[in-house]
Amino acid sequence: MKRLLTGILAASLVFVFVGVGGAWEPNEKGYQGAPRPFLWSPVVNKMVDTMKYKKNPPYTIGFCNTSISNIWRVALLHEIQYYASLHKDLIKKLIITDANDDPTKQIADMQSLIQRGVDILLVSAGQSAAMDPIVTRAMKKGIPVVMVDRRVTSDNFVSFVYASDLTIGRWMAQWTVEQLNYKGNVVLLAGMAGASPAEERIRGAKEVYMQYPGIKILDVQYSDWSPAKGKKITAAWIQKYGKEINAVTSLHGLQGWGAVEAYLEAGWDPKDIPLQTGSDLNGQLQLCHKNKIPLMIIHFPPIMGGAALETCLDVLQGKTVPFMRQVRNNLIVTKGYETKSVRADKYVYQEVKMDAPGDLILSVDFPFPYDAHNFKVDYPK
Repeated sequence: MKRLLTGILAASLVFVFVGVGGAWEPNEKGYQGAPRPFLWSPVVNKMVDTMKYKKNPPYTIGFCNTSISNIWRVALLHEIQYYASLHKDLIKKLIITDANDDPTKQIADMQSLIQRGVDILLVSAGQSAAMDPIVTRAMKKGIPVVMVDRRVTSDNFVSFVYASDLTIGRWMAQWTVEQLNYKGNVVLLAGMAGASPAEERIRGAKEVYMQYPGIKILDVQYSDWSPAKGKKITAAWIQKYGKEINAVTSLHGLQGWGAVEAYLEAGWDPKDIPLQTGSDLNGQLQLCHKNKIPLMIIHFPPIMGGAALETCLDVLQGKTVPFMRQVRNNLIVTKGYETKSVRADKYVYQEVKMDAPGDLILSVDFPFPYDAHNFKVDYPK
């Protein structure tokens, strides 16, 4: 039975400015509406006619993955496998490749999938520019391509399923600016150089920070979405800048977890640790909640994998699909740290799971307890 992902469309963000006054408590389930970037954006999203790709099932789907090098990417893979298990009537085989973050290998993986005669390609591009020619070549051969999480530089694909990285960077920066009362020093802890989520989040954050002359960006470093590398970079910043840093803009919870650990292991009093941002990694929330460190996170839901798998099925059935398809995400803030522009969908204390592993991704969508290390599902192989 097909699980419908409602309200999934896309574009960029125009901020929602709301007041915080009055007694108010967010819903424990968080925001349940349509994606806000779509509702507030002036950009018109186009719909794609896919009748030329229509085929009779069952289908062979090739998933060309950049890697499972961090726990979020593992969760994305698990969402794709889970949704494939729900559609055994339509899917003959789901072939999965892993490039281990090597662009050359990912190109070779794509070529292999094309030669194996897949009906459609689902692609998460490690390096946007590097993967663009092979994706374009597949489309010219008549093999439809659906992008998930990371797109290529051109528009030579059928649909892109994602959560807006530009939005994430903007929201994090806007919250930080307002918490600092428009004056202070920030550092940006980014993902992997050349990957579209990392570059878009940096761009979104800088777009906001540059609007405020009182905000100074001390440094921007890439962490490869590694808690260990995020910790190492932050430790070096602590040595170099000390209390000059007023906020750490971690553009995902993976490196954000390491950033908080660096401050705690350096012996800082929690009340002196700068503002933190991140995403839906339990470990970062656990440390910030336990130590009362102000935190703002935005979900980057791996459920986009499930939405992308279902988009592939829609394409092969000749259904019209959106060119840009966005999943909704929740905005989480430490209670008492909302701003005039940033109001929580949930508070940190409602989101965190103190008795669960730190490497748990909180925004997965399974009807059963999720353990990334022992996940098993029967999907068509």
